[in-house]
Amino acid sequence: MKKVLVIEDDKMIKTILNHLLGKEGYLIDFAMDGEEGARKLLHTDPDVVITDIQLPHVSGMTLVTLSKKLNPNRPVFVVSSLGSETEIVEEALAQGANEVLTKPIAFEDIAAKIRNVLLLEAV
Repeated sequence: MKKVLVIEDDKMIKTILNHLLGKEGYLIDFAMDGEEGARKLLHTDPDVVITDIQLPHVSGMTLVTLSKKLNPNRPVFVVSSLGSETEIVEEALAQGANEVLTKPIAFEDIAAKIRNVLLLEAV
């Protein structure tokens, strides 16, 4: 069973992702801030990471860098409420994010994106 680490401080998004990804059969772990997210990245080795950009204590951008440093092949999705501001998107992609998703999130697309990236990884 593939493990997904969701680092998100919005409880509503957490609840929706838990339901949606759980239905897809993923084992989901959550971190409510960047510090907890960094700790879980270091100790749980998830298969996929979904992180918000704006988090308390440690930024999502720092978490993208840490995740890729620990496992360069791990897919990382970044969620941003900052819209499609070019510099945010470019920085996230430069740090190794697979994709930047803007809020409001099309939740149904997230499961498909994770499934696709994991299928590509298996090939």
